[in-house]
Amino acid sequence: MPQKTILIIDDEEPIRVLLKLTLQSAGYDSVLEASNGEDGLALAMRYKPDLILLDLMLPGMDGLSVCRRLKSSPDTQMIPIIMLTAKSDESDIVIGLEMGANDYITKPFNRKVLTARIRTQFRIAEQQDQSQVLQVSGLTLNKEQHRVSVSGETIALTFSEFEILELLSAHPGRAFTRGQIIRRIKGEDYPVTDRAVDVQIVNLRRKLGEWGTAHIETIRGIGYRLTPEEIVR
Repeated sequence: MPQKTILIIDDEEPIRVLLKLTLQSAGYDSVLEASNGEDGLALAMRYKPDLILLDLMLPGMDGLSVCRRLKSSPDTQMIPIIMLTAKSDESDIVIGLEMGANDYITKPFNRKVLTARIRTQFRIAEQQDQSQVLQVSGLTLNKEQHRVSVSGETIALTFSEFEILELLSAHPGRAFTRGQIIRRIKGEDYPVTDRAVDVQIVNLRRKLGEWGTAHIETIRGIGYRLTPEEIVR
C-alpha cells in the first residue's frame, strides 16, 4: 500500500497524541499536526496530504472556515476531510458537510471506527475512476445497466431510488444531508422537499430488505449514509 500522509488539525494536544498513535497503529506513519486553523491550512496547502482530520472547535480560524478555504481551492478541494466534533449542535455538522467535508466523527471517538472511516475514504478515492459497477457489502450496482442486486437477487428500483442508492454506494461511510442528496441527483433549485428524500429512503429500505435496514443509516438531524460492513457498529 502506498504511503499516505494524514494531517491532524486539533488544538488539544492529548487528542492529537491519541490520533497519531491510532493512525500509526493502523499503518499510517506519515502524520502532520497543527494546533490551530491557520497553521493547519498552511500545512494543507504546502504538503497536500491524502486526508485531513479537522476539529471544528479551533482557536482563531475555526474548523468550518478551514474547511471552506480547503474546498474552495483547486489545489486542495479533492482532499478528503473527516470532521472531528464534540458539539451536540447538529447545525455545525450539517454546514461542514454542505461545504464539502466527506464525513464526521464525534468525540470521544472509537479508534476502530475512525480507522475504518479513514480506510473507506482512501478506498473511495482509489475507485473514483474505475468501472461502472459498484460493490458494497454484498450489494452490486451496475450504473450502465441501471441494475441493482443483493446477494445475487435483482431488486427493481425507480429512477430516483436508483440515483440515491448510487450516490450513497459511491461514497460508503460518507454522510449526506438531504439538501446534498437533492442537489447531487436533481441539480440546483430543483423543487423537491426534504420529506421527498425521506420517502425515497423508506422505499429503498423496504425493497432492499434486511440489507437496506442494516446499511442505510439515518443520522438524526443531518441526513443519511451507506454504512459498509466494516464500520457497522
